[in-house]
Amino acid sequence: MRYVGIMVGLLAAWLLAGCGAPANEQATDDQTVRTILVYQSPTCGCCNNWVSYMEEQGYTVTVEEVMDLTAIKAEHQVPTNFQSCHTALIDGYVIEGHVPAADIERLLTERPAVVGIGVPGSSISAPGMEVEGVAPQPFDVLTFDASGTTTVYSSYNQ
Repeated sequence: MRYVGIMVGLLAAWLLAGCGAPANEQATDDQTVRTILVYQSPTCGCCNNWVSYMEEQGYTVTVEEVMDLTAIKAEHQVPTNFQSCHTALIDGYVIEGHVPAADIERLLTERPAVVGIGVPGSSISAPGMEVEGVAPQPFDVLTFDASGTTTVYSSYNQ
């Protein structure tokens, strides 16, 4: 009798756990894991803030610290006047600077014919750049292509 009770308990636990499937299997099937590689200076605090922000948004972030980002920016066709404090790569695109995660999601969904998107400069309102007690500043997320042509992709705090 005791053996039957144990078997019934095990069967009930198995059924409650989804017929033997791992508890997180459904979530894994429904979600796309996004991995982003970030090149940044080892001394840049705002870059670390953006990396934390991206992790909070569900991204897996790999950081490569480099002392000079010039060669990386040139290799990935980031226009000189467009360059920011870090350069990231995701799914064939370049992300330059403090780009909001929503714009990265839009980029990966729409897949426009551009090299990447970025936030030139360092707007206080961009993710990772916020300063407590300072009013939000307007900023644009821009696209850029191999020829250096840019267009406004989205605008914030206008």
